[in-house]
Amino acid sequence: MIRPISLLFAFICLQLTAGCLGSRKNPKPKENQAIAAELEESFRQRWIEKRAGELTAKGVAADLARTQAFEEFKVKFNFPEPKKK
Repeated sequence: MIRPISLLFAFICLQLTAGCLGSRKNPKPKENQAIAAELEESFRQRWIEKRAGELTAKGVAADLARTQAFEEFKVKFNFPEPKKK
């Protein structure tokens, strides 16, 4: 008689605690705004340099090519203006 009761007690305990131990989820790491801004700035600079190089190769003056590349970037990607430090 003691054996079935102890098995029943053990079964109930396992059912009650089955998902509780170790089911804690780590919260998502918060996105660091500085990293996101740095990544956007890096992308902007690389894209503008690449496009300005393409325009310069077509015969556009370097300063005009850079200005045109910057304007194309603003239209194409719609990123906010970089913050001045």
